[in-house]
Amino acid sequence: MAYEQKFVSEYILDFIEHLEVEGGRMPRTAENYEFYLNRFVEFAGDITPDQITSELIRKYRLWLNRLKNERGEELAMITQAYHLIALRGFLKYFSRRDIPSLSPDKIELPKTHRKQVTFLHYDEVGRLLEQVDTNEESGLRDRAILELLFSSGLRVSELVNLNRDHINTKRREFMVRGKGQKDRPVFISQAAADWVEQYLAMRQDTLAPLFISYSRNVEANTSGDYRRLTARSIQRMINKYARLAGITKHVSPHTMRHSFATDLLMNGADLRSVQSMLGHSNISTTQIYTHVTDAHLKDVYEKFHSER
Repeated sequence: MAYEQKFVSEYILDFIEHLEVEGGRMPRTAENYEFYLNRFVEFAGDITPDQITSELIRKYRLWLNRLKNERGEELAMITQAYHLIALRGFLKYFSRRDIPSLSPDKIELPKTHRKQVTFLHYDEVGRLLEQVDTNEESGLRDRAILELLFSSGLRVSELVNLNRDHINTKRREFMVRGKGQKDRPVFISQAAADWVEQYLAMRQDTLAPLFISYSRNVEANTSGDYRRLTARSIQRMINKYARLAGITKHVSPHTMRHSFATDLLMNGADLRSVQSMLGHSNISTTQIYTHVTDAHLKDVYEKFHSER
């Protein structure tokens, strides 16, 4: 199959568009890939795909390992791995289009230590919720967000994109579009549904977003979406309540997702069901929680196994 000989840098835009249109990747993911690939071009210069060799990759890995960020710190091993994942995806793109280049299988990812899963115990979630002043509209919003995150396992990116008409508080289930543009059903507790209803009942506006900002610094724009709450705002909000609750561990929106998954597994849910509820495409991603729940198994053994 004939192909147009171009520099690697000239293929990047085509690849990024492919990720979004055909690969179903979120725009943020595509932006990250573009950043990592431009860094490869910064290292390799103007080369064609057939000039990418195993030796070039070896030198690139060494370059990444010695690279410093804007604070003068070396790149974390996981960050180096992200660069190589993007490059491997790029090589797969070449392979599928019969563009001569290095086989993607030639890129081995560095071994990274598995991150410790941070989650809140049920009593810690209770303490977190108690800190919210629900006499104010913003407090009702915050309580609804916390209840929703813990009862559903939503990613914060999924939560901030919700509109009023997306969620059904009567049926307590709705569809959400997650990573890879994949839809999945989401279920919420009665408590979460009740708090969302209370919050919406107090709202005086007709804006579409389910959760809006009450900051005076928010500037209006023509999109009608200008008051949609951001993921960063939710992060700050959760940090504030965790501090007030005296919780010393780092708590983020993703901690609530971890807490949701861990709570399900500790109460007997099977791994495949949890995988579906979290929207993981690969069961290996969900298996990070087995390291957390393994400790729980000993408690079950001590409690239920007869001594001989």
